[in-house]
Amino acid sequence: MSDNKSDIIMAETPEGVEGSGFFATSFEKVVGLARKHSLWPLPFATSCCGIEYMATMGSHYDISRFGSERPSFSPRQADLLMVMGTIAKKMGPVVKQVYEQMAEPRWVIAVGACATSGGIFDSYSVLQGIDRIIPVDVYVPGCPPRPEQILDGLMRIQDLAENESLRRRNSPEYQALLASYNIK
Repeated sequence: MSDNKSDIIMAETPEGVEGSGFFATSFEKVVGLARKHSLWPLPFATSCCGIEYMATMGSHYDISRFGSERPSFSPRQADLLMVMGTIAKKMGPVVKQVYEQMAEPRWVIAVGACATSGGIFDSYSVLQGIDRIIPVDVYVPGCPPRPEQILDGLMRIQDLAENESLRRRNSPEYQALLASYNIK
């Protein structure tokens, strides 16, 4: 064991001023760090992408390393909606209602080709991407995507959660985006 400080792995801390017995930083940075490591995903899985998500939850890929080990099955207790698989047009209003029931801040990942663009189902009955009914923050391509890709999408959401301004959701640009999706 060496005495070199560079060999010690330090816990992630926000930028700030450090002194003898104290650490000062902005409230926004502390909240961002807390959001990043405490996402509660709501898996909305309808087909094979849901199986890949289950593999991601397993011990080999271990999604809990990223603070998302507690999946929520209630929209009111979730802040990350993970839509995985084919969404029929009749299922669209249900997805939108689930999204609307989630509290702010909330993020959405479209997992797999079907959720992002309809996949191979270019049909009148299949929604050609969930971004037609709700805003999507991260797209994870693949049919089905590998667990590593799902983890990469989760890490991108973590970056959004950490760096997002506390006031972003109230900005005129974001409200205009929500209005374009008919979301209040």
